[in-house]
Amino acid sequence: MTNQTQTTTNVQTIKVRPTHRLSFARITGKDENGNDILGPAREIGAIWPRKNGKKGGIMKLDHVPAELALHQGVIFTLPVD
Repeated sequence: MTNQTQTTTNVQTIKVRPTHRLSFARITGKDENGNDILGPAREIGAIWPRKNGKKGGIMKLDHVPAELALHQGVIFTLPVD
C-alpha cells in the first residue's frame, strides 16, 4: 500500500521507509462485559519519519474509513521491521 521513497543527495541515494504502519478495525458489537468487539484490521496508511532529525513523524492516510469520524473503530500503529 505505502511504498518506499528515495531521497537523492549529492553523493548517495537514501531509501526512506515508514516507521509504523497504520491499521483500522471497525467496532462490530459488544461482548457480555460491555467491551467492544473489533472486526478485522485493515491497513490504512503509515507514519513517515520527519526530515533533518526532527522528532515525531508524519501520518499519511491512504484510506479514511467512514467509521473513523463516527468513533466506531480504532487505529492501531505497528512498527515496521
